[in-house]
Amino acid sequence: SYGIFALGAALLGLGTAMVYPTLLASIGDVAHPSWRASSVGVYRLWRDLGYAVGAVLAGVIADAFGSSAALLTVAGLTFVSGSVVLARMRETLAP
Repeated sequence: SYGIFALGAALLGLGTAMVYPTLLASIGDVAHPSWRASSVGVYRLWRDLGYAVGAVLAGVIADAFGSSAALLTVAGLTFVSGSVVLARMRETLAP
């Protein structure tokens, strides 16, 4: 129903509002000041490209294999992305 859709959209917006500033801050934290602006720009390029390509990819997979396969693909790509960040990014705070 529309109410469930609206609730889901509100929760998605709330989650994005909590995560997005943290992601930008982490990029700014690990980037050297001389290339900090460029690194944020590159991050945003890949993030925004992921929205566009991800939507098309999920639609193609859902049409071919069903929505469960599309959700599993998105979950798998998100896991791979998080694994790359875990392996590549280092904590900048001293222990």
